[in-house]
Amino acid sequence: MAKEKTQFSCNECGGSSPKWLGKCPHCGAWNTLIESVAESSAPAKNRFASLAKTAEVIALADIEASDVERTPTGHDELDRVLGGGIVEGGVVLIGGDPGIGKSTLLLQALDALQRRGQNTLYVTGEESGAQVALRSRRLGLDGSQVKVLAEIQLEKILATLDATRPTIAVIDSIQTVYSEQLTSAPGSVAQVRECAAHLTRAAKASGTAIVLVGHVTKEGALAGPRVLEHMVDTVLYFEGDTHSSFRLIRAIKNRFGAVNEIGVFAMTEKGLKGVSNPSAIFLSQHPEPVPGSCVMVTLEGTRPLLVEIQALVDSGGPSPRRLSVGLDRDRLAMLLAVLHRHAGVACMDQDVFVNAVGGVRISEPAADLAVMLAITSSLRGKPLPKGFIAFGEVGLAGEVRPAPRGQERLKEAAKLGFSVAVVPKANAPKKNDKAFEGLTIHAVERIDEAMSLVRGL
Repeated sequence: MAKEKTQFSCNECGGSSPKWLGKCPHCGAWNTLIESVAESSAPAKNRFASLAKTAEVIALADIEASDVERTPTGHDELDRVLGGGIVEGGVVLIGGDPGIGKSTLLLQALDALQRRGQNTLYVTGEESGAQVALRSRRLGLDGSQVKVLAEIQLEKILATLDATRPTIAVIDSIQTVYSEQLTSAPGSVAQVRECAAHLTRAAKASGTAIVLVGHVTKEGALAGPRVLEHMVDTVLYFEGDTHSSFRLIRAIKNRFGAVNEIGVFAMTEKGLKGVSNPSAIFLSQHPEPVPGSCVMVTLEGTRPLLVEIQALVDSGGPSPRRLSVGLDRDRLAMLLAVLHRHAGVACMDQDVFVNAVGGVRISEPAADLAVMLAITSSLRGKPLPKGFIAFGEVGLAGEVRPAPRGQERLKEAAKLGFSVAVVPKANAPKKNDKAFEGLTIHAVERIDEAMSLVRGL
């Protein structure tokens, strides 16, 4: 009997090679080629031929375009990340570490939709129907009418979708589903790509919204070929420490809404509950101001969040350490150089540790001013005034640059009762604006000006 032909497929880009190579010839990634059985080219007709519709060339102005209708999921935080709710025929890919709460949240969302009269379907490939029922009892979803299908064969799943026509279907997870048309194992590059393509086409043809749950790699990226993210309409990442009760959902891609939106959830005994005021999580509850602590307003998508930046400056040895958690380490070294050159604050022989409270990660440069003020406060051992906030980007020449959407940041601070703000001059609001009542705003142009101002407060 002739030996079956094999080929090697790349886990990262999906490219194929006739023999094993250490480095993928297509994307350059190392140790990503996995052996699989080569598909025969016998069938003349493509598997997707029946799904592809013929279309004519139309001018853009002649195409009727209306806003897409959305179905709220019953979770305000999830709706915020999705852009307002589930879109008819939309395909959502949600990834996250094992045990972080993906299946829990989706089961809660399906139950809320079902109780409002929507037809829902939960396809589980990793658990039995009894395990899903046990989870629903633990979450307090008594008498839930969510339909459950324990199946991993793609053709049977598609037949069930066609027969039941649900408003929304969850596939948990895409790595467990396999198609009979391919001989490779479930979870392989070919199977994941094929199954996702068929489910996406089925969603567009029938109007059923489909949510695919995806596994993640050790690095935290979605497992399988990167093409999976290009096929779907929305990509969500579930983030958070399993030791903490708080979870963040971040939109990386969204064809129907804003990207980089964030939803905050708290894990409770009855499942995930949305957190309406997440700023409270990221602020420490000090009865009195302490040295080395400065509050800033960061933007996560369209949402302003108040985050506390803490700094600890301690006498170091011959080679002082610079360590930052939640902030860019290279940027910290740069800010210390600017602090020395333009504000006369030297930390050459000091260990400097900077932390963003609550495990939040801040990537925007608007944290620069708050970081520098926290470092100076810790070095001098003097706390910043009570109710103090600061934000702004600091350049290498010592200038304080404006942060985007500064007015919204200030409004959030005023709403939460902060009384003193140091901001870039370009972000200072016009006088007599009632939205900032109770908040004294000091506008600065340079870092040395900010330092001397804070010393006098």
